[in-house]
Formats: sequence, C-alpha cells, structure tokens
Amino acid sequence: MINMQKYRFVCTLTFGDIYGQIMAWLITITISLAAALALMGAKRPVYALATVGLVVLLSLPFLLFAFVTTLLNHIELTAVEPGTKMEPIPGNVSQQQPVQATS
Repeated sequence: MINMQKYRFVCTLTFGDIYGQIMAWLITITISLAAALALMGAKRPVYALATVGLVVLLSLPFLLFAFVTTLLNHIELTAVEPGTKMEPIPGNVSQQQPVQATS
C-alpha cells in the first residue's frame, strides 16, 4: 500500500523582500530617461529613444530573474502528520485547506 501524506504549501514572500529590487530597477529606468532627455537635444533624437529601449530591454530580464529566484526561495513545502489540525498561518490571507491525495 502506498503511504500518501498531506503537504502544506506556503508562500512567505512579502513586499519587503522585493522592495530593494523594485527600487533598483526604478532608479535604472530614471537614469535611462535622464540620459534620453540629455540626448534629445542632439541632432538625432532617435538615439534617445534607442537608449531608453535598450536599457529597458537589457534590465527587465535581470529584474524578472531576481524576482523569480526570490519567490522560489520563499516557498515552503512541509509534510503534515496525519491527524494534525490545520491552523491558518498568521498574516496569511488564504484560508485554503492543504491538498489531499485520493486513492
């Protein structure tokens, strides 16, 4: 007979965990916009738009990678002993029950 256990899946990510990443990306975008405004006075304003596009295009994958790895580091999967009463985790909005295996 296969022994199937219940598991509790909890995400402990808070806004404070990603706040620094978002701020760094906003600073990067602000600096690129300042550079674009400086280049706007040049003879070819297309360079200004290309600068902003290039900075956004190159920085967005790094932001997404940082966010996803932070999210994955804050996922907890723990086995629950049979007969254990499931109490909601303080501060967790969800009131869902753990996934149960059916046979």
